[in-house]
Amino acid sequence: MLWRAGLVLLLCWGSTGERRHQPRDSPEREDRTSKLQADSVSTRQQRSPPPVEPLDFGFVPSGVYDTHAYYEPGAIGVLFHMVHAFLYVVQPNPFPKDLIVKVIQQNMGGIKLEDYRKDLSNNVVSVLLQTIYYEAGFLVCVSLGCVFLVLTPVVGLCFCVCRCCDNCGGEMHQRQGKNPDCQRGFYTAALITTSIFITTGVLIAHAANHNITSQIKSTRRFISTNMRDLKTFANNTPGQIDHLTAQYTTAKNKVLSDLDNIGPLLGGRIQTQLEKEVVPSLDTALRMAGALRESKEALESVSSSLDVLHEGTSRLALRLTYERTSLSNTLSDPACTNGAVSRTCNNIRITLPQLGINSNFSGLPDVSPQLASLEIVLKTDLSNILQKGYSSFNDTPRLVQQQTKNVVAGVKAMLDKIGVEIIGFSKMFPVEASLANFTIFLSQGQKNMEAYYPQIDQLDFYRWIGCVAVLCSVVLVLTFNFLGLLCGTCGYDKQATPTTRGCLSNTGGNLLMAGVGFSFIFAWVLMGMVSAGFVVGGNIEKLFCEPLANRQLFKIIDTPYMVHPAKKNFLPGMLFQNPNINLTVGSMYRDCYDNNGLYHALQLETMFNINTFLKTTVFNKDLVKVFDSVSIDLQGIVLLEQDGRDNLLTFSNAGIGDINYAAYLAEVNKGVTLVDLLSFSNELEAQADLLPRGALENALKGHASSIRQIHREQVVPMEQAMSTLSQSIRLLQRTAKELPVKVTNVLSAIDEAEYLITHNASRVVKQERDVYMQSLVGYFRQYTDWVKNSLTGEVSQCKPISNLIDSMEIIACSFIVDSVNTFWFGLGGCCVFLVPSIILSVKLAKYYRRMDTEDVFEE
Repeated sequence: MLWRAGLVLLLCWGSTGERRHQPRDSPEREDRTSKLQADSVSTRQQRSPPPVEPLDFGFVPSGVYDTHAYYEPGAIGVLFHMVHAFLYVVQPNPFPKDLIVKVIQQNMGGIKLEDYRKDLSNNVVSVLLQTIYYEAGFLVCVSLGCVFLVLTPVVGLCFCVCRCCDNCGGEMHQRQGKNPDCQRGFYTAALITTSIFITTGVLIAHAANHNITSQIKSTRRFISTNMRDLKTFANNTPGQIDHLTAQYTTAKNKVLSDLDNIGPLLGGRIQTQLEKEVVPSLDTALRMAGALRESKEALESVSSSLDVLHEGTSRLALRLTYERTSLSNTLSDPACTNGAVSRTCNNIRITLPQLGINSNFSGLPDVSPQLASLEIVLKTDLSNILQKGYSSFNDTPRLVQQQTKNVVAGVKAMLDKIGVEIIGFSKMFPVEASLANFTIFLSQGQKNMEAYYPQIDQLDFYRWIGCVAVLCSVVLVLTFNFLGLLCGTCGYDKQATPTTRGCLSNTGGNLLMAGVGFSFIFAWVLMGMVSAGFVVGGNIEKLFCEPLANRQLFKIIDTPYMVHPAKKNFLPGMLFQNPNINLTVGSMYRDCYDNNGLYHALQLETMFNINTFLKTTVFNKDLVKVFDSVSIDLQGIVLLEQDGRDNLLTFSNAGIGDINYAAYLAEVNKGVTLVDLLSFSNELEAQADLLPRGALENALKGHASSIRQIHREQVVPMEQAMSTLSQSIRLLQRTAKELPVKVTNVLSAIDEAEYLITHNASRVVKQERDVYMQSLVGYFRQYTDWVKNSLTGEVSQCKPISNLIDSMEIIACSFIVDSVNTFWFGLGGCCVFLVPSIILSVKLAKYYRRMDTEDVFEE
């Protein structure tokens, strides 16, 4: 009754909660929820949402149960196994589940009255035959016990009367037989063996008797620990429920944190989706701004290089003219008229026209107009304008944060209201008060049981004394047997005749006959006790303990429609008055044995689905409407101002493409002079070395040195200026190539990006809003799933219920039934061996008692 009262407390809470909160599942809510789920599916198809951060709800506070419903009998367990084996031999038939169910249905109305009346005679006969078949072993053994019970006093009476008439061994005369010593020894050994077996039976029965007494303390321990576990179960349940409701705050705080950061989270996602179109267009425009600066720098370089080349060309022309004239004068020296020398001078004279200018930079067009146009363009900082575009686009999270301020405030208020509603719901039912009353009930019940402990001890003492008295009757017979054997064996004299036997030997024979007399007196009484214990204890073991151990008994209780044709299941019909719930004792026991929660073990979700309540409370229609009403306007984002657009158009029309790049490249690809001055000077020195040593040779070498100096001081700087001019011209040529088309494409890309932001951003906003909402919903889904899992396995863990059933099995079967069965088993063995003990004692007494007459043989 204790466990039943404990179960009903939470059941009442669950059923009441269902009735009060069932209207929340309105059709409108279900439609809204379906719409939310459909939107979620569509969003996942478009873009997989980011994984939801796992939340830590902590551990549900749980108590430690002290009961260990396990019993190891120790050495006496061998005797228990012997009794079980004996009962299996007597009753090897399987558990008669169908027979018992049929009997119960007939007695409790599980069968329709018309069917029962129609098959009344057949049912009675069938049940009787099945019962006889199942109880055949017990009936045979009980029949033998009854025969023993009836015949023992009758045979004893007849034996006494017969001996009084000097028959049946009553005549005090011993006839001489063959091998009397051998017969006496056989009877002695057989009686000793029989007495040992009887002694063993007494010890077995005494061990069982003592085991019952010793297990009384264990019974108290089981009662104490089970009561303590039930109190722990009752005391922990309110705290566990409070922990479940309090952890809503964990999910709510995480949602509030995400709402406070809606700008970086939602705005960041929107920006990430839009930047695929926006950022590349801005980057292209920014590269055009860089190209504009590079073009200006290149034009400045062209202009400066042309100035350098114009000036250098003039000075180089003068130097080369002077050097050519001077060298010509040197070659006019009379020394050049000699034969061999004149040929060398003529060779040098022929090369003099090579000392001249090869490039003409004065004919190249001026780039000042283009440079002036770019300077006007650069007065507007295009890079700064583009950076404003970047900043405007990167300001999307702030815009989202600002525009959703009112929505966030409304959602926070609704979350607070939901939290208050959940906590208020948990406090609506007097769970704590009911469990407190249950704890008081347990404490009072334990006190009442403890008040009976002295009486139980006293009754157990009387029981122990009674069992010891029964065993003493057998011990009395054993005492006569062993004393008779001792006196007879010690006082036996082979030389003495039957009529001259000593007093000690005669006493031994009398003691044996006294044992025979007491055997006849007690044997039938003992057999009656054994038969009664065998019938009761054996059937309890076979019909209750064994099926309870292998849970076959639960299958009987869980048989559908057992108690009534209209009531399917017994347990939910008894607890909830709803027999159609698919709840069985076996399933409840298994769940409690696995230490699952009472909510799952009793399938309370069929009466009150807490998960549905939480979903309908957390995911209510108002919350969905608030999220659906989120509207974000991104029209304030300007990627490129009008000044920037004008700047790009002016750049494309700056005339860079009108420059005659072919003329420039043709000039810069020429050499500065007609001949390489270094090569010319080296050749001049070589020609001078062919001349005889003298003033002419020295003069020519001086001219070679002057030419090298001209190359070093004037030609090399001009070549560097030409190289710079070539690079700048080529850069401008690359920039000017399709410049208007590029600018047009950049402006078109920016226009498309701005159009996307202005007109098509609503689709992106809706998509990312749904993804963001799903992430928030994911936190609540984690909470509801955690609540469901906690209710299944951690809240109100019902291990004490299975422990209570197991403890009842241990106390009833292992402590009491096994001990009682072992007691009658040992006592029954004593009764069986008393029969040969009687026969052997009578036979052996003839060899020890003093006879009145004896056979005399004359030689």
